Amino acid sequence: MYIDFYNLKEKPFSVTADPNFLYLSKKHKEAICHMQYGIQERMGFLEITGEIGAGKTTVCKALLNQLDNHTKTAFILNGNLSENQLLQAIVEDFGIQVKAKNKITMLNELNKFLLEQLEHKNNVVLIIDEAQNLKPSLLEQVRLLSNLETEKEKLLQIILVGQPELREKLASRELKQLRQRIAIRYHISPLSRHEVTCYILHRLHVAGANNGEIFQKDALEEIFKFSGGIPRLINIACDKSLLAGYTADKKIIDSEMVKKCAKEIEGVFE
Repeated sequence: MYIDFYNLKEKPFSVTADPNFLYLSKKHKEAICHMQYGIQERMGFLEITGEIGAGKTTVCKALLNQLDNHTKTAFILNGNLSENQLLQAIVEDFGIQVKAKNKITMLNELNKFLLEQLEHKNNVVLIIDEAQNLKPSLLEQVRLLSNLETEKEKLLQIILVGQPELREKLASRELKQLRQRIAIRYHISPLSRHEVTCYILHRLHVAGANNGEIFQKDALEEIFKFSGGIPRLINIACDKSLLAGYTADKKIIDSEMVKKCAKEIEGVFE
């Protein structure tokens, strides 16, 4: 509704992970570097955590776009699966054809696929998003997949991505063997005040804004306070503020408008 009002080409603050609007903070870049290093060095298990809306999935998609043709990947987004369903999802995402969908057959075909990729000097990466939702039995099955290796190197690099609860789950006694295999851990922190401003201006610029003065300085400060530097909350606050500006026929967003929108987002209406 407000796109024409602000002379934009498209919505700048959609909550979907659009690569055209990608803004990588220092922490996001460091997370990608850690994953790239773990993959290149064939280190087996990696763990990436962050709060809800911190940009974990965005970082994973950015990583996938940066990997070369010698890296084969599978990206699992749903952790609420049975053991057999998870293995089936992994096999299918790698594009492996199986004659029967039982555990033994799928494991054998996966192992064959990994050995073939090694022969072609390719690396294989499995990314599991929302891994905090995996039951301990599923995480144990994922650990067993890491046993598919040669005497010299890991055939499968596994990246577990999740909320801080993932770290708590991995700290349990029953997952001790998996925890000890994680070679790299990285936590994505929220954006700083300066990064929040850069993030907002970047998205406005990509959306076609002629200037970055739609949000006043005090409005940007209020958005930081409300969001705590979490990208998803920044998007929600900015989108609602732009809509509020449109309905009030105001092309400049001030702090009072952001405060009102923040209360409405939290379910507080005056």
